[in-house]
Amino acid sequence: MKKWFVLFFLLLPAVLAFAQTGTLIVLNKSDNNASLIDLATRTVIVTIPTGVAPHEVAVSPDGTLAVVSNYGAKEPGNSLTVIDIPARRKREDLDLGEYKRPHGIAWLKDGKHVVVTSEASKALLIVDVESGTVVRTLETHSDVSHMVALTSDSSRAFVANIGSGSITAFDLKEQKPGTNLATGAGSEGLDVSPDGREVWVASRQADTVSVVNTGNLKVVATLESKAFPIRVKFTPDGKYVLVSHARTGDVAVYDARSKKELRRIKMDLSPVGDANQRVLGNQFGTSPAPIGILIPPDGQRAYVANSNADTVAVIDLKEWTIVDRIKTSKEPDGMGYSKLVLAR
Repeated sequence: MKKWFVLFFLLLPAVLAFAQTGTLIVLNKSDNNASLIDLATRTVIVTIPTGVAPHEVAVSPDGTLAVVSNYGAKEPGNSLTVIDIPARRKREDLDLGEYKRPHGIAWLKDGKHVVVTSEASKALLIVDVESGTVVRTLETHSDVSHMVALTSDSSRAFVANIGSGSITAFDLKEQKPGTNLATGAGSEGLDVSPDGREVWVASRQADTVSVVNTGNLKVVATLESKAFPIRVKFTPDGKYVLVSHARTGDVAVYDARSKKELRRIKMDLSPVGDANQRVLGNQFGTSPAPIGILIPPDGQRAYVANSNADTVAVIDLKEWTIVDRIKTSKEPDGMGYSKLVLAR
């Protein structure tokens, strides 16, 4: 008995390191809802209705609220859905009025405001979540302003403009007009390095990833990244960058320092087969269409939403292998993470 007792405590750190807790929020674009998933068991706790075609979600710093951008389908969306995570329910919908096609979204460090792109308005909005009002509008003067990424201190925001093949950089403290920089045809996914020194931008038409120095807003490297690079995510330690490729059905891993591609992780999934009922349609053929990437702060796992396969792949970031797959509702894409563990 004593030997087993000693062995248990010797193995406990490894067991705790493997386990991951908290709640994963997955948006299901074609089902117009969000699933809250317990990461310890990797099971769906509850599915909550949103607006039409929810695309991206941001979780408040304290993990209690999730705000969803409702992009819309044939009719442009103009609302945000606020989800109370501990209560496991929708709190309210926020009407954005004239600002249509909301998409990329991130929560500011103050815990009171979110920034959200409005494609139709060529703008980045700052929204007070409590009052539900747009308190500031920052114009990109660019076409299809899609995704947004913030520095860790929320002092700067970077918006990717698909139609203009560019990014727009905003200084949120100085409140100056944005600065535009060409990055490549179809610039869509982007992320800021943890130290705030670089922005990596995936350009889906150019099949490239541009590395931008945030100090002088110059492109310092352009990396080949085939095919259809669509999302970018740094690991929390800043050592690696993951890029999802919707057309080839894989995730590339880059060394952030050397700017070299290290490996490709195939999703090894097949599409469900009802493309005519999905937002993405059949533009990616037989690919599972990996798009959204989420990495919780502990940096143990990456979660990749495969939109055509209704599955989130779980990648071990030490072994660089898929260790699990989580079934979702129809067409998962945007994801968020809350440190809160919900009662089951």
